[in-house]
Order: sequence, then structure tokens, then C-alpha cells
Amino acid sequence: MSFTKRLLLKAVATTVLAAGMAGGAAAADYPEKPIQLVIPLGAGGSHDLNARVMTSVIPQYLNQAMIVQLSPGASGQKGTNEVANAEADGYTLLFTHNYIDQLQQHVENLPYNPLEDFVTVARTNFAPIAIVVQADSPYQSAEELFAAAKESPGKVSMAHSGNWGALFVPAAQLMQANDFQLNLVPYKGGGPAMQALLSGDVDVTMGFPSTLAGQIAAGKVRVLATAGDERIYPEVPSFSELGVGGDVGFMHRVVLAPKDIPEDRLATLREAFGKLNDDKTYQRMMSRMGENIDYLGGEDYDSMRKDQAVAYKSLVDMITGQ
Repeated sequence: MSFTKRLLLKAVATTVLAAGMAGGAAAADYPEKPIQLVIPLGAGGSHDLNARVMTSVIPQYLNQAMIVQLSPGASGQKGTNEVANAEADGYTLLFTHNYIDQLQQHVENLPYNPLEDFVTVARTNFAPIAIVVQADSPYQSAEELFAAAKESPGKVSMAHSGNWGALFVPAAQLMQANDFQLNLVPYKGGGPAMQALLSGDVDVTMGFPSTLAGQIAAGKVRVLATAGDERIYPEVPSFSELGVGGDVGFMHRVVLAPKDIPEDRLATLREAFGKLNDDKTYQRMMSRMGENIDYLGGEDYDSMRKDQAVAYKSLVDMITGQ
């Protein structure tokens, strides 16, 4: 083999090796810019508060910032549609919950298909909802509230975060189980709904631990009941004691990505959220808000999403009488 030919072969091999290294570096470099975390809900709600904690800790596991973008509207559909139509490059994610993600498709004509247009990065945690009134409310118990709503249907007003959302659904289930009627007033998220209660615009609302801790500590609200079979506060009854048990009133907080995200980037995100869940600072900050860290990996929650979709169809049919 001539010297010239050997030189050419060596140059080709070097080029191929360099290209392979460049490709590996490009894959390893993700993310190369901040990641946008879209929340399809308003400011001050539990998703907003949870996201602020998440995004303050997770950059150390991504080597990039994660920026919260609030995009409320149309009961969560506005922000969700934005992410469904975003480039599937791993730089735009959705932080949503099970009602928007799996229930709305049974009551609305959506411009996206949840199961087909999104893939799960992680379920960060879940939270039990609570019925709350102002501290000086005349309603001293859930039973008194229900009785007033039964005696004068529609007189007792309740602020919620949007039709078929995380506050609306448990309210509908409680009304059906206990045969009473609230005047359900929609707001653009749990934060605005809570402000409506504090300002006296409504009689009652619901909330999650992260949004209630400060209000309870300040003596501004009183909790009348909490979701689940067991009591969260010693003197406050559970939903089960009020006639509705099981999974009623539990919101799953979920990070989703557009379905066509490259597998290596999805793996990077899933790994980062797994490390986040094990982070002691994150755990401490979540505990201070009264939130759990009951994490579920993306693949596991994707399987759960399919089952939830079927269960929510039955739930909608039951509530609407179909």
C-alpha cells in the first residue's frame, strides 16, 4: 500500500472517529439551554408552589435552569395545547395533573389527544384535597355546610379552578354522594380560587397542603374535611366519613413531554427527576409545604394514565347521569 493511500485511509478514519465523538458530545450536551416548564394553571396554586421548589433544585441535575411559565385558560387546555404543539426537543415540558390530563377528554372536544400526544417524564407526587372556609365562617363543620346547601340549593357558593378540574370533580362527587347543590364559581386556578374565598366573594373552596399551610398558620381559614380514608388533621373528618372514600379528591402532579421527544433526552429528564426526588434539600422544602414526595417513574405512570382514562370515563358518566 502506497504512502499516499495509507495517509488517505488514516484521514478518513480520523474523520469518522471525530464525527462519532461529536455526535456523542451533542447527545451528552442536552440540555444546552434552559428548559421551559409550562403550567396550564394560574399563579399561587399548588402547582405553581410545587414548581418553584422543583425548579430551584433540579438545575444541579440538568446543568441548566428550568423556568416556570404560567399559561392558564380554558380549564387548563390553553397551556396544554401550547406544549402539545411545541417542538419535541425536550426544552418545553408540561406540569399538569390527572384531571386535565385524563378526564377532560371525556367532556370536551380537545385539540390534542392526551395519550397520543404526550409521554410521562415523572409523577412528582400526589396530594389530598381539603374543603376550607374562612376562619369566621358560620359553617363550623362539613355537615353544616352540606345541610345549608341542601336546604337552599345554589345559595352556598364555592370557588374552583375550572370545570372538570382538581377542585370541581371532588365537589361534584361530594354533592352527588350527599345530595346537595353548591353554586360552583370558576376561577383561573387554585390561587385565584383561594383569593376569592379570602376576599369573601365565595363561601367555600378547596385546596391542597402547599396552598393551605400559610393560611392555616395565619388563622385565615378553617379546614372542614380532607380527602381519603384517614384523617390528616385530628379534629377534621375525612371524605370517607362524609360518604365518599377511595381515590376521590387526590390530585396527581405530572410532568409530561411532547410524544416525539428523542429517547435519550427523555431518559435524561427522567433521570434528573429521579435524582431530584432523592435530594435532601428538595425533600425538606416539600415537607415544609406539607407536601409528600410520592414519586412514580415515567414508564410506570404512563401505564397508570391508560387505566385512569377508562376510570374517568365511568366517573363522568356517573356524574352527568349518562
